[in-house]
Amino acid sequence: MGTFLVRLDCILYLSSAFSVMAQLCHNEGTRINQSLLTPSHLQSRRVGLKVAGLNFTLEDSPFLILAGTIHYFRVPREYWRDRLLKLKACGFNTVSTHVPWNLHEPMRGQFHFAGNLDFMSFISVASELGLWVILCPGPYIGSDLDLGGLPSWLLQDPKMKLRTTYRGFQKAVNRYFDQLIPRIALLQYSKGGPIIAVQIENEYGSYHQDRKYMSFIKKALQRRKIKELLITADKGLELRQGHLKNVLATLHLKDIQKKSYEDLFRMQGRGPVLMMVYTSRSFDTWGEIRRIQDAHMLRKDVLEMFKLRFSLNFYMFHGGTNFGFMSGAEALDIYLPAVTSYDYGALLTEDGSYTPEYIVLRELLQSVTDVPPSLPPEQISKVAYKSVTRLHFMSLWDILPYLGKPIRSAKPISMEQLPVNKGSGQAYGYILYETAISKGGFLTSRGHVQDRGQVFLNEKYLGVLDHSTNQLYIKGFYGTHILRILVENQGRLACGRDMSKERKGLIGDLYLDNSPLRNFAIYSLEMKTTFLKRDLPNLWKPVTKDVRGPAFFLAFLRVGDFPQDTFIKLKGWKKGVIFINGRNLGRYWDVGPQETLYLPGPWLQPGSNEIVLFEEWASGQQIEFTKEPFLGY
Repeated sequence: MGTFLVRLDCILYLSSAFSVMAQLCHNEGTRINQSLLTPSHLQSRRVGLKVAGLNFTLEDSPFLILAGTIHYFRVPREYWRDRLLKLKACGFNTVSTHVPWNLHEPMRGQFHFAGNLDFMSFISVASELGLWVILCPGPYIGSDLDLGGLPSWLLQDPKMKLRTTYRGFQKAVNRYFDQLIPRIALLQYSKGGPIIAVQIENEYGSYHQDRKYMSFIKKALQRRKIKELLITADKGLELRQGHLKNVLATLHLKDIQKKSYEDLFRMQGRGPVLMMVYTSRSFDTWGEIRRIQDAHMLRKDVLEMFKLRFSLNFYMFHGGTNFGFMSGAEALDIYLPAVTSYDYGALLTEDGSYTPEYIVLRELLQSVTDVPPSLPPEQISKVAYKSVTRLHFMSLWDILPYLGKPIRSAKPISMEQLPVNKGSGQAYGYILYETAISKGGFLTSRGHVQDRGQVFLNEKYLGVLDHSTNQLYIKGFYGTHILRILVENQGRLACGRDMSKERKGLIGDLYLDNSPLRNFAIYSLEMKTTFLKRDLPNLWKPVTKDVRGPAFFLAFLRVGDFPQDTFIKLKGWKKGVIFINGRNLGRYWDVGPQETLYLPGPWLQPGSNEIVLFEEWASGQQIEFTKEPFLGY
């Protein structure tokens, strides 16, 4: 999702374009009765979601889609039911979600569909609660994820052309779909499941590098027995480029002009309009001010859409969290990595609490539908645990000899090309490059550091090379020293035509006084749970006041018999990653805007809980806890 502000003007363009439709639709005071069009009532399935004149129909009865997006992979599994209950209690009848390929196939040929990635269980819970499902299985889903949800091992192919009919991409998609789509097919409306529509790809009109590609994806779905209504979804000015014949085009509320609706009618005639992405905000990025929304504008927008009988999907109903390293980045004039929170200005906060916008929309939906409202679930309690003090530390330099033999290479190797993870390369985290130098001079990256590289001479910090800084000066010295570059992958672009170039680490040569450096020792620091749990000698040392990163810090949090949600506040800490009982909560960085990290209660255990921080620069004195998030001004 790009950065944008929702403007009522976008909706008001419809007044003239939809004058005929507006006369035929219900006015603001007419309530919509579809109380019997729920999964529990429709046990006998004959005709699924269809387009009939100006309406969607379900079992030949007019049906207005009122959907909200929840990403199962951004919400702890233990809270799926709570979030879906809150969606239904708000007045929605449908949940939409996306399936991230990079999480389900993190290594080539190894598929994960259990635990927090058990999307079939998520969909089953939705059905049990009386919600329909619109599913976007990809392969590309965007969603502000690293590489838009595509696995990074695709980029091992130097000729890779993502989101095209390039043979290497087609082969990988087919193998993935062979595992994924049969699971989805079982949950379709025609099979007694809740899936009423399936979205083909996502916003392909903005990419549009292969006119045969969307047809390939459509056929790949249909060959694997997807029979429900197929849709595409594009921004206003890119409808034509992303459209497929005999597939319903839906809109994202961005770049919409009167021409957008004229194009829509020319492509598929006058029919129901589904605003597949309606939102009043976007995600936050590190170092930028927080993006805000306007509840008053939200109410006016939604009222206008109801007057015109629009179906809508609220993105996001509940954003959740970019746990671990899943967050992506956007590139406007500069590279902007996403923060850990995916609060998104959603109707529920990151931890699932109600917002004023939730109350506004609930009242509005109750005023236009005849579905008996259900009571919203009670808020999940939160607690401010007692602060804990960092107890021990372990320098990155101390741990290196115990990480196994480094990879040796004459030239730098990117993360994706490293011979690790059974040939799938490194996807996330950090990567350390070491080489011997015998003189000082100007160290120049020429844009080959992706994304942020801390430079050290032996263990002495020299500075940072990143997207905005391409050169550092190294003072002269005697003898031979080790030059170290610790590079962080801050998130691959989630969208854009340069995605196929999104390799990380050192993606080319570094130069010392215009001479390329050679003979590197390379350490993969992906920081998976196995990395933290590896068998190491007791390298932990008591913390002293002058400890500097890069280093690991260890502390313990004791909780009672019933762990509760909380937020971690890292006052005085600079930049790094935090792990709780081996789980990666995500990144922190004192440039803001985010200052707290969400810690779900189910991820804690009664008694002692291990906290490990990888701090890149300078540690604080304590790890604090609070009941309230602070995501910026």
